[in-house]
Amino acid sequence: MSKVEDFLTKEDEQEIVEAIRMAEKNTSGEIRVHIEKTTSMDAYDRALEVFHELKMDETELQNGVLIYLAVEDHHFVICGDKGINDVVPNDFWNCTRDIMVAEFKKGDFKQGLIDGIARAGEQLQHYFPWLEGDTNELSNEISKG
Repeated sequence: MSKVEDFLTKEDEQEIVEAIRMAEKNTSGEIRVHIEKTTSMDAYDRALEVFHELKMDETELQNGVLIYLAVEDHHFVICGDKGINDVVPNDFWNCTRDIMVAEFKKGDFKQGLIDGIARAGEQLQHYFPWLEGDTNELSNEISKG
């Protein structure tokens, strides 16, 4: 795979954006997906950097979740802000990662992402329900580096 653009089809991307929209529908939380070819940094450190670049650390309730992928490196990171990390069960992100990895190993990256988005959305809805006046603070589009 030579380009990030080849990682997912346009249809896959649309389904992922729709999964984000649905996951965010009943929560004030924000979910983003960022895909890039490779990183020279530690994947977690790079995910934190992208989290900041996408202004995910500026959400009012600190309830942003980033799913970061470096496709050529075969690395991905789920990065939750302080608000969500403080309330989800300790093993939540690892369990979510394992569910996503099961799909990734089958080559179904779209389904793995959708499953991770749905799980994050369920927790966000539980701990950060949508309230009158909540706005979508961040784009639902997939960002690419």
